[in-house]
Amino acid sequence: MLKLQLYDHLLRFQLFQGLSRTELLQMAGNTKFGFMKQVGGKVIVKENTVCSELFFLINGSMELVTRSDDGGYDLVEQVNAPWLIQPDVLFGAQTRFTGSYRTISDCHFITLSKDEVLRLLDDFLIIRLNILNMLSTLTQRRGHQPWRSTPQSLQQRFIRFVLDRANYPAGPKQLRILMTRLAAELGDSRLNISRMLNKLQDGGLLKLHRGRIDIPSLEKLLQGV
Repeated sequence: MLKLQLYDHLLRFQLFQGLSRTELLQMAGNTKFGFMKQVGGKVIVKENTVCSELFFLINGSMELVTRSDDGGYDLVEQVNAPWLIQPDVLFGAQTRFTGSYRTISDCHFITLSKDEVLRLLDDFLIIRLNILNMLSTLTQRRGHQPWRSTPQSLQQRFIRFVLDRANYPAGPKQLRILMTRLAAELGDSRLNISRMLNKLQDGGLLKLHRGRIDIPSLEKLLQGV
């Protein structure tokens, strides 16, 4: 029964899609999966700590905070199960998490150590192909970003600013930034930034606070332009 439940959970993640039921049950029986439950408000990973295992969120919601290199502003997002925490930093020159994850609700995780991942990559061709596809897609998207045309309006530049920093292009976002810093990032005056944001607030697309911009739904903000 436990193997069948594990099978159902793993199939929700791209890394294991394409495996047959027999292969997944075989993998579940021969692989050292970890299981973890955390109540709301607990930090799961911290920014700049070494990534030595994969965390598969199978139930619940988390808050993700990604910070600018100089610490001048950050973006807070909500991510929901199923969610795999930063598989792109398990290997490569940079093997440290670039964001911090904290549970919002009670959360359940399946964990997989780096050694177990390497063994699965040796044993299953489909898993090798899946992780190559995941990392290649991420690399291609990031590589294409500098070549997109520059948005013409200030409002479009603001939305692009948020979208480029988001790990998930939908859901609620909270941008914690001073107006002067946002003006510098967007290359415009503080007054014009304020007018633009107030216009979006009047349209119900965001809410302004001191040093903080709450976006209830990024997809609605994108559609409202």
